[in-house]
Amino acid sequence: MVTLTGPGGVGKSRLALRVAAAMRRTFPDGVWLVDLAELDNPALLPQAVVAALKIQNHSPQPPIQVLSEHLREQRALILLDNCEHVLDESAMVSGALLRSAPELRILATSRQPLGITCEQAFTVPTLPLPSREPQHGAPAPMSDSARLFAERAAAVLPGFTVTNENQDSVERICRRLDGLPLGIELAVVRLRALSVHQLLERLDDLFRLLTSGSNAAVSRHRTLRALIDWSHGLCTERERLLWARISVFTGSLDLEAAEAVCAEDGIARDEIIDLMTGLVEKSVLIREDHPYGVRYRLLNTIRQYGRERLVASGQEQELKRRYRDYFRQLSRAAQAQLFGPAQVELLTRLRAEHPNLRTALEYCHAEHAGLCLDMASDLLSHWIGSSHLGEGRNWLERGLAHADAGSEEVRARALSACGRLAILQGDPASALGLLAAGRALGARLGLETVLGYVALYSGMVAMHEGDTASAIRSFAEAVTRHRTGGDPAGEVQALTWLSLAHSFLGDSECAVAAAEESIAICDAHGESWHKAYAMTALGIELWRQGDTRRATALEQESLRVFHTLDDSVGVGVDVEVLAWIAASEREYARAGELLGILRNIWGAIGAPLMGFGHLIRYHDECEIRTQRALGEPALQAAVKRGASLSYDRALAYALTEEAPVPDRSGEAGRRSPLTPRETEIAQLIAQGMSSKEIAAALVISQRTAESHTEHILRKLGFNSRTQIAYWAAEQAGLSGEGPPGGE
Repeated sequence: MVTLTGPGGVGKSRLALRVAAAMRRTFPDGVWLVDLAELDNPALLPQAVVAALKIQNHSPQPPIQVLSEHLREQRALILLDNCEHVLDESAMVSGALLRSAPELRILATSRQPLGITCEQAFTVPTLPLPSREPQHGAPAPMSDSARLFAERAAAVLPGFTVTNENQDSVERICRRLDGLPLGIELAVVRLRALSVHQLLERLDDLFRLLTSGSNAAVSRHRTLRALIDWSHGLCTERERLLWARISVFTGSLDLEAAEAVCAEDGIARDEIIDLMTGLVEKSVLIREDHPYGVRYRLLNTIRQYGRERLVASGQEQELKRRYRDYFRQLSRAAQAQLFGPAQVELLTRLRAEHPNLRTALEYCHAEHAGLCLDMASDLLSHWIGSSHLGEGRNWLERGLAHADAGSEEVRARALSACGRLAILQGDPASALGLLAAGRALGARLGLETVLGYVALYSGMVAMHEGDTASAIRSFAEAVTRHRTGGDPAGEVQALTWLSLAHSFLGDSECAVAAAEESIAICDAHGESWHKAYAMTALGIELWRQGDTRRATALEQESLRVFHTLDDSVGVGVDVEVLAWIAASEREYARAGELLGILRNIWGAIGAPLMGFGHLIRYHDECEIRTQRALGEPALQAAVKRGASLSYDRALAYALTEEAPVPDRSGEAGRRSPLTPRETEIAQLIAQGMSSKEIAAALVISQRTAESHTEHILRKLGFNSRTQIAYWAAEQAGLSGEGPPGGE
């Protein structure tokens, strides 16, 4: 372990990121960044590391144990950034992981060492300055600090360069700032209004005040503090007020959140955007582009400064209340709108807000456990979709531990939600106890929706225990209760599980009917996540019936949705079915490679077919059939090829968007540059089908069909569908002519 130490603003994080990027190839199992600046509760540090490493923790094990087991055989690098406010916990986690994983390396940044035995501390120096005071005349070579000044100045003042005339002043400014990178960046902002020479004069005046006229050097801490004070003074009164209020956020925020939390009491809502723009221009706020919009964040040092100002203003508690209420409302609104066309955007937004949601839950729990219980229940889909099962269950259990936490209705919802998370963690015994309590409370209060979810989750437990007949009764009850309660989200989940149960018992007609009804309800609401699970269920039954073409199309379409939502369990189930289909079609090398991909997916989650244990028999049958066909050595070679693929390449292969795994021998069709799906689409184009007709024939979206056509054109070097048609005909032996030169 190496810990980079030094004062705030010296560039520890930036240096660590550069080192990590440079050493990426040295660590085949990954280089992972864990930003601890977003963590206010030290007890959640192990969970933060689990999330940063993208470990799909679906087990009830303590997070530190999950980490230790996951990293035991890995050669990886973990970057723990900003450890100073969680020093003891960082030391504990680092020590435990290094003891259990001999090939693991940790790079930490902190204002002081962590203090564990294997730690090597390195004090990050400020940027190098010239070896002597620059003299007028021939300029000395530019130092690193002057180069940083020049780069930042050019960004602030387009066209700025260091010349013979200003290099002396630039170097003197860098000396005044002791080569402190953040100090240089903050000072450069002044060039919008001052010349380089005027900036130097102002800095001389500033530091003369700091030393009270003595010749004593200014400490780097005081240097940085003075520069942040100076930046604060550069802001307008309202910008200062907004800076202090934004410091209440953990992690990043968007414009909507700033308007909701920071407006009023001196700042009008319509002023927020201009004030934030001003703070960005002054290098106080950092602007970041995200898939669903622009977000902003404060550097940790700047945030701490703003929080001090907020506390001094006497408004901290009021801002915490507004912050808490905003994220409570966001969670409630997301839960209400999740079953609809905004689903992907909402789930992605909640992922981005996870540090803020965590802090808001802390504030809720500190005021009243019932508030925490209500909000944690609203976030059930977030806990599941983002694989924060352990954290979600912990929040719910903390609230339920208080007998007076929330109304009885809130407790009933929380019991049901906690039961669902326990099921996903492979803890059916705890789930049954929670669901029994939820059923009793829901029955006494007449809560149809709660009783519907209790029935649904009870059916899942019954499926896990092999009692499929009881499961079908529970799922049927859940369908009825959710229809009565007007909850389509619960209804489609119950129908999907009803389809799986009927399929497992061999009742094909009921299985297909339930899945198709679930898909129809989802389509009526513009919903995609639960529809993907219904498509998976329908695909399983169609595969059982021997319709592997339609089954493949359904599983691949479902897989695309799960990949977009980062739902690892859904991805795993779909890849499972595709492996079973490959074995059924005697594509045994592909089946083995898909089994290798599954080894990685289920290994990351902690258990195969998590939540769908009744399907394990199909996995075992696939593996046995493939082993018999290939022989054990060839099977293990195929599994190894699949397991060697990166996650994205593995999914592209499962979707037949990427050619077969290299080094496979003895298979036909390797001369074609197209994947099997692309070849199929090329043949349909040769038959004169339009993209819309191809989409209908293959049970895919028209957009997906058009995307495949674009891939075919690019791979073959063609520019028209007519050329594809000629090429496909030639490949099929229907024509001896080559493709025409173009339209």
